Amino acid sequence: MPTLKKILIANRGEIACRIQRTAQSLGYRTVAVFSDADADALHVQMADEAVNIGPAPVQQSYLNILAIIDAARRTGADAIHPGYGFLSENAEFALACQNAGITFIGPSPEAIELMGSKRLSKIAMIKAGVPCIKGYEGVEQDDATLRREAERIGYPLMIKASAGGGGRGMRLVQNADELHEQLRTARSEALHGFGCDELILEQALIDPRHVEVQLFGDQQGNLIYLGERDCSIQRRHQKVIEEAPCPVMTAQLRQAMGDAALKAGRAVNYVGAGTVEFLLDADGQFYFLEMNTRLQVEHPVTELITGLDLVAWQLLVAEGLPLPLRQEQVQLTGHAIEVRLYAEDPAQAFLPQTGRICAWEPALQNGMRIDHGLIEGQNISPFYDPMLGKIIAHGATREEARRKLLRAVQDSVLLGVQSNQRLLASLLEHPQFISGTFSTGFIAGYFADHPCLLAQVPSVEALAIAAALFYQASARAHATPLSGWRNNASVPLHYRIGLGDQDWTVTLNAVAGEPWQVQVGERTLALQVIHFDHCQITVQIDGIRQRHAYRLDATHLWLFTRPGSLHLVDRTQLPVSTQASVSSGTLKAPMDGAIVDVLVSEGSVVSKGQLLVVLEAMKMEHPLKAGIDGVLKRLQVRVGDQVKNRQILLEVE
Repeated sequence: MPTLKKILIANRGEIACRIQRTAQSLGYRTVAVFSDADADALHVQMADEAVNIGPAPVQQSYLNILAIIDAARRTGADAIHPGYGFLSENAEFALACQNAGITFIGPSPEAIELMGSKRLSKIAMIKAGVPCIKGYEGVEQDDATLRREAERIGYPLMIKASAGGGGRGMRLVQNADELHEQLRTARSEALHGFGCDELILEQALIDPRHVEVQLFGDQQGNLIYLGERDCSIQRRHQKVIEEAPCPVMTAQLRQAMGDAALKAGRAVNYVGAGTVEFLLDADGQFYFLEMNTRLQVEHPVTELITGLDLVAWQLLVAEGLPLPLRQEQVQLTGHAIEVRLYAEDPAQAFLPQTGRICAWEPALQNGMRIDHGLIEGQNISPFYDPMLGKIIAHGATREEARRKLLRAVQDSVLLGVQSNQRLLASLLEHPQFISGTFSTGFIAGYFADHPCLLAQVPSVEALAIAAALFYQASARAHATPLSGWRNNASVPLHYRIGLGDQDWTVTLNAVAGEPWQVQVGERTLALQVIHFDHCQITVQIDGIRQRHAYRLDATHLWLFTRPGSLHLVDRTQLPVSTQASVSSGTLKAPMDGAIVDVLVSEGSVVSKGQLLVVLEAMKMEHPLKAGIDGVLKRLQVRVGDQVKNRQILLEVE
């Protein structure tokens, strides 16, 4: 049996940090690997040793098997933990570790290969007697075959990348007219994301619950399950909220799903941590979705209700020791809920965001856990998944856990990059979520027109505080008392404060010794600054005190207003400019990324809504379409180009 001493974590961000915390607490040495973009990342700073494995693009760094094996060899690491994502479900990587004499902390290459293919795994599950949904998992992949099979299955249906996960290569098709384009997009995402464009088709269940079972096996043949998790709150097929136990679970259903998961695990002689995912319909029928042969993003909720450390169990099993518990000894206590904090803009169809973290103050309290890899000053790049971290709460009841989690989401300060905090808080406060009666269609069904999915509008109070901060900064720059740095101190100041494409006029009248009068539109507020430093301001507005975190850089202000932040700009001295209309012929990159497809050339006649360019960023493809009818006058990019946010890609006349 191997005795491990030094563990290399072949991953980045919050999962690399989380694995290191357990490994180091158990006395193991740790090695981090990092790309050029992650040289100063938290997971690098935490490690005993760290090795640069290449440039920022994942194919040249975190997916570079030879570079990672070489890093383990050079540092003397005798084990590799793959985390999740990247190479965690890559059978070739597990085999390369094996051939190099390095312990791979995970299942066998054979299990990874079988379960990593949605097509082959489904065939194996049908054979093992695990309930499966109607679909096509054949070897023939031409469009004609898939079109014929789609007609047999019926619409709506799901296209899925056979080798995929995380919503990439997955498309819902409502009717036959959509099939061709959705097949093209799914194949492209699958090829770019997983190196394999093989697809499967499945009947689409309407509004099921997504429930998964946590498995754990050892090298002695013991296999148990550690309860279930409900992961139904999703957007674009990616999980947003996970909880354990499932709100509608019964003892009988848990036993049935647990037994089905054990059948799946035994079919591949499973060793280590794994998750069998099911779709659960309103009638209590469940169907195999996929098996993830790794630790899951949402593993903390299982840890909190079982009191177990799943990473510690992974290390124990990797050393050949038996599982510490039998099935009948597993106990579930209380309730745990987790939310995923993403760098994205829900108001722009969840478009991933890049930027510099200028403030990060996680709200930790009793019963709370926050897994992250963030440090102030780091850049969120377009090269990796937009998930920043996870906020998790545990309580004696589901309602206690929900209440704690809501407070932590509302109070965790994140400035410098747009996030989904407002959405998370709104989800946690929604009556349907509070009651536990929801499905995978929850966000689409209840949040299509919700204010948290619309462009943010700053409150009157937020604009007043922004004006006060800009005024304070000017006074500080002049190094004089606030009301004495201007000759005409009694004359009101007029600010033009912008958010995105909108501006608001704010009038501030500061008189020493009196509350300032701040007018926004028809409202006039009495504002008094109680405390002010470089990162926090306490104000009293109309008799009520508020405390806000902020960061100010010249005319740019990041202001935290519970929940979430505002990026406000002092445009007072800038000329008023007209914004480009939505029908503009100039197509700009919505974020940093790489051009993976250009479907037109200069001189092409294009029509409004036509797909022109495909941008890949943060592991997802973003189709960019024409805003007007016209002729392509200028094309400024080609396939393979790295582009910056707001960079002009082409112009249609």
